[in-house]
Amino acid sequence: MKVLRISLIAFALAAFFASAATAQDKDPCATWNNSPKKEEAENAHVLYRGVVKGKDVAGLEQLGQQEFDLAYNNWKKAYDIAPAADGQRPSHYSDGRDLLKVKYNKATDPAQKKEFADIILRLFDEQMKCYQNEGFLLGRKGFEMFYMPEYGYRQETYNTLKQALEKGGNETEYIVMEPMSQILVYFFQNQMVSQKETQDIYNKMTEIVDYNIEHNDRYGKYYEDIKLRMASHFKAIEDEVFDCAYFKTKLLPDYQAKPNDLKIVQYTYVKLKQQGCDTTEAIMQELKGKYEVIARAINDSLEVVRRQQNPCYDASQLQQEGNYSRALERYEECLKATDDPDAKAQVYYSIASIRLYRMSQEGAAISAARQAAALKSGWGRPYIIIGDAYAKLGRDCGDDWTTRLAVLAAMDKYGYAKAIDSDPDLVSDANRRLGQYRDAMPERQEGFMRGIKEGQSVNVGCGIGETVKVRYKD
Repeated sequence: MKVLRISLIAFALAAFFASAATAQDKDPCATWNNSPKKEEAENAHVLYRGVVKGKDVAGLEQLGQQEFDLAYNNWKKAYDIAPAADGQRPSHYSDGRDLLKVKYNKATDPAQKKEFADIILRLFDEQMKCYQNEGFLLGRKGFEMFYMPEYGYRQETYNTLKQALEKGGNETEYIVMEPMSQILVYFFQNQMVSQKETQDIYNKMTEIVDYNIEHNDRYGKYYEDIKLRMASHFKAIEDEVFDCAYFKTKLLPDYQAKPNDLKIVQYTYVKLKQQGCDTTEAIMQELKGKYEVIARAINDSLEVVRRQQNPCYDASQLQQEGNYSRALERYEECLKATDDPDAKAQVYYSIASIRLYRMSQEGAAISAARQAAALKSGWGRPYIIIGDAYAKLGRDCGDDWTTRLAVLAAMDKYGYAKAIDSDPDLVSDANRRLGQYRDAMPERQEGFMRGIKEGQSVNVGCGIGETVKVRYKD
């Protein structure tokens, strides 16, 4: 009986996907107006619409199985006869996506989920072909793709979101900005997009967001919120991507709002100088002069005294201000000033962070991170840094195989980090990195050519010096 039940399920799935393939071959803009099955299509349309009307995906998921099947089967009948309904409404595409999303969410088989995902995306394409509105639909399609593991951080997703910005212009929905920000940052960090393209797309997004903050009475607040989210995402790469003009736009409003705040004046001047601003410019001279005046005025304040007398505190402040070389000097003084293992572990972690993310000194970063880990058991953060350092070292290995072995070494560290440390933020960071690097794992064909079996232990070069068990992505 169990075998029969499995066979029936397999048959039903095969029939569904065969029908979906057939639908691809027919005219996606066909209507029921001149169809011999017009009445059948209209009746099916009325039946399924009576169930789905006013419901989103979450609402459809609450339906009983019998009611859902009634809606789905009648939608499919109406869609198969007339994908474009009567030519006046795109509901067969949009309702189909929602119904299929319910099936997608409930499916557990990866191949089946991929099939559902592909059909959902195809319905976007068909609606664009027959009912236009490309900017809006590309945005919705890209949004869906980003949050589908089958697509996620892939080139196809990036291309779709980019097209949405180009086609939608100022009409682009705010929901496009979050996935576009994340994937653009990821692509830049992984050398999949140029600095210029990153700047261009960021500027385009900013123009759209600013326009809607000013002119969109209904959703302006949502664009304000997403602008803050964008800033948070791009902070990870802004030093590498943007120039003096960008940082002037970002920092000078804070300075103009609080021209006598020492930290703001100092940070603004240092950051603008680091980003290549001409120190002879009037604004730079103003900032420098203002800083010197304010600094002299509060030279004897508790803050200054505290920083002078407490190298640990001073180092953390210098790090926040972007004075990384001086921060490292003060961290070394801090290590000599304390015997507390936890405090020393945190200092070594901060040193490792600066060495890796601000100075690209992978070897020194790994050394400091290992010292941090040795001083504080059950702490996963140092292993995240070691994993990131391995990944960066791997990019300069020279050959693709060694680069992919370096990725395995990095993934081992991420996995170990979350195994010893249950902090939710750390687990999330580790899982995100594991997901990002999954496609960069070694390829089975390459391993076969080298005579290396899955599970075999191999040494990783590139100065990493780790031994990994080979896993393949395929």
